[in-house]
Amino acid sequence: MLLLALLLMTSGLLIINAVYAYHTKHIDSHFLSTLLYYLKIFPLFLSASMMIGYGVKFLTKTVNNLSFSLIVSKGLEVLVSVAIGYIFLKEVPSWRTAVGLSVILFGFWILKGK
Repeated sequence: MLLLALLLMTSGLLIINAVYAYHTKHIDSHFLSTLLYYLKIFPLFLSASMMIGYGVKFLTKTVNNLSFSLIVSKGLEVLVSVAIGYIFLKEVPSWRTAVGLSVILFGFWILKGK
């Protein structure tokens, strides 16, 4: 159940971040073209939102802690954002990114230690 939860959350976050990254790089910033783009990809947003929701639900069932599940989701979101930034925009993470991820991991350790 833990692996399924993490897979669902990661998949949903990958879809959402990829949609925004694609929009940033390839879609014209005029209102109508942006609106048309988001109308076309609405099913992706719906499925991604459900994946994240079920991922959090399954992780909460597994660990019996909603706060921890939501923090894991946010941590995964940061990792996915770094990966999508590199894939779409060729942004190389700096030492500050490593420090930020370390702070998040330390927060997981503190929260789970309670």
